[in-house]
Amino acid sequence: MRNFPSAVTGKVVLITGASSGIGEATARHLALLGHKVVLGARRTDRTEAIAAEIVWDCGEALALPLDVTDLASMQGFATAAKNHFGRIDVLVNNAAVMPQFHPADDATGEWTRMIDVNLRGVLHGIAAVVPGMKAQGFGHIINVASTAHRVDPGAVVDCAGKHAVRAVSEGLRQDSRELRVTVVSPGFPQTEPDDGVCQPHRTTSAGNQCEQSSIPASTIAAAIGYAIGQPAGIDVNELVIRPVGLS
Repeated sequence: MRNFPSAVTGKVVLITGASSGIGEATARHLALLGHKVVLGARRTDRTEAIAAEIVWDCGEALALPLDVTDLASMQGFATAAKNHFGRIDVLVNNAAVMPQFHPADDATGEWTRMIDVNLRGVLHGIAAVVPGMKAQGFGHIINVASTAHRVDPGAVVDCAGKHAVRAVSEGLRQDSRELRVTVVSPGFPQTEPDDGVCQPHRTTSAGNQCEQSSIPASTIAAAIGYAIGQPAGIDVNELVIRPVGLS
């Protein structure tokens, strides 16, 4: 029988994009549940402050610098986390950007950035932790996508990236019997203005929908905690989280 880590004793959870929004809320929520959290982001001043607050509240947390677009940075993040806590049980691939564009915009630079963060960053995370997870015989990859399962004006590249993340997740699930793989697909999450989700939209209807129907980051964090807390051998494949009445 595999020696799965117990949810009671706490799992070692790596979280990308942990300096704000869903990542920060997830780190705080999981620490309250007794898990050991490793916060990764480029804004180390933010992650260090969050980790310090978690430790002050008697949780276990470590903040490390991370640029998900750089494979070496992701590998260093995973190695440092394993050296500190002894293993890696869960990776939450959360880092993402979602700027909105009008079709007439010259936005090739931002498109590249979106692909680098939203898709290549997920692949870098998988590459950094999956070999170790397979070697230890267990592990859990949680990829935060979105409900962008259709293609909307102004969000073409973002929708393409989210479709790709879901495809990568399904392929990883089918490829490994050792791993649990979960896709968390929230509707409009509440984020900071510079995250690009609820920034002033060029399409007014989308902006109004975002402001009126955004989901608290704590709700998404609770969903992630639910998936992590399932008994060994149970894999929550996908969680779709929308406000009531939002298609």
